[in-house]
Amino acid sequence: MQKQGQQEKSLSRPKFKAGEPKPQRVRDPLHNLVEFGTGQFEHVMWQVIQTPSFQRLRRVKQLGFSELVYPGATHSRFAHSVGVFHTARHLMRIIERHMKEGGHRHHYREHQAHEALAASPVHDLGHGMFSHAFEEIGKKLKLPMADHEHVGGLLIREGEVSEAFREMGSGFANDVATVIKRGRPIDLYGAVVSSQFDADRLDYMQRDRLMTGVQNSGIDFTWLMANLEIGRIKTGVDEETVGEIETFVLGPKAFYAAETYVLALFHLYPTIYFHKATRAAEKLFSVLMLRIISLIQDAHINRTGLPKNHPLARFAMAPESVDSVLALDDTVFWGALPMLADAPDRQVRDCALRLKNRQLPKCIDIRHQLVDTLGLRKISDPRERAEVGKKLDRLIASIETKLNHWAEKNSNDEAPRILTDRATRDPYKRFEESKGPLNQIHIRLAGNQILDVASISSVIAAVESFSLFRAYACDEDSANAITHIVDSELSGG
Repeated sequence: MQKQGQQEKSLSRPKFKAGEPKPQRVRDPLHNLVEFGTGQFEHVMWQVIQTPSFQRLRRVKQLGFSELVYPGATHSRFAHSVGVFHTARHLMRIIERHMKEGGHRHHYREHQAHEALAASPVHDLGHGMFSHAFEEIGKKLKLPMADHEHVGGLLIREGEVSEAFREMGSGFANDVATVIKRGRPIDLYGAVVSSQFDADRLDYMQRDRLMTGVQNSGIDFTWLMANLEIGRIKTGVDEETVGEIETFVLGPKAFYAAETYVLALFHLYPTIYFHKATRAAEKLFSVLMLRIISLIQDAHINRTGLPKNHPLARFAMAPESVDSVLALDDTVFWGALPMLADAPDRQVRDCALRLKNRQLPKCIDIRHQLVDTLGLRKISDPRERAEVGKKLDRLIASIETKLNHWAEKNSNDEAPRILTDRATRDPYKRFEESKGPLNQIHIRLAGNQILDVASISSVIAAVESFSLFRAYACDEDSANAITHIVDSELSGG
């Protein structure tokens, strides 16, 4: 019995030679086990994940301030990035299987496949604290180091990530960075990384829904993968065919799953990404950070409540330094809030206390009110809708200008009493607005004809861009001012 037990034990624990890579596994709430094999490429990817730059993503939440609305939304960019790699391998196996079944295995370009797979988990490497909220601050101040694509490119081409990639060849890191920077697919492999059906989107749509707990916006990932194949579509300029290109194609049985996929993304924006409370927190964060940076750069750090060696202070003093950007993450900001809440500067103190205690300004959905007043939803004639749409845009532009003027005039040294918020998001880009045929979602019909899903789905064709225009009032007087300005514009005054 003892001998048999020893044999079973030896069978259950495979032996590895000293220095030989061992398989590694990550337990993920969405994908269960994400495994890294012992081959050279997956060993390299495991080493990339171990670098400080990648580990930093553990301290950057995927959804920023969304946990103020959904307490479970505490998942990190790290978890998402690992999940993107796992999903990218699913897509790449479909490409490889297609090449093998087609009898042209030599056409499978392993190097390009490795570049795309390597790009998938490091595409978010340069994100700053609170991700896109921090990036908006960078745009206002024209700071390149707040641009996640710029910072990510530096991290991939230089430093420890580049060193980890070196085992794949001296130019491999640069090739990976190029795939990400391109931002559009130029071949089938690139579509895995950047398209409207890429590994990034397939992961975050499922992960964000799971971690927030919302019950709508689900996609049938298993069915989509089971019906995903490779097809050839014609390419050309001005309706003149110049050739063919291979791309991902969903079989006819996945037509409704494809519709659901597009609609799910559309619903995620009002439900999660553009939630009024999340956006209010982002606006406060932006005001707070801009004030901190302004004070420090004007030699008034003592008014911020921060010590000189704090990462936020070091960033404000050297925003062009990649090291100062990498020292920032969500935990740094939350840890600084008690100091900021005691700051001598009234604006810093007010914003910090509001975020610390979740005392967010009141949201007034102005666009929703304008759409109802103008009766836009009831208009079916395209020409009339377009005219009313133009009027809506003019009203929004005028109202926003007046609200910002009121806030500037009436806020003094405190936080702006009115904050405005405008955004637009397309759930699906038509071919004319997109980045080429590889970026589209294609469906193979029963007769083997392959078409863009938007051209055959009346549901997707009818989906309009999701747009918002809101104002956030910090007190009753500012709320009354918003109402007065909107009413005045509607009445023509």
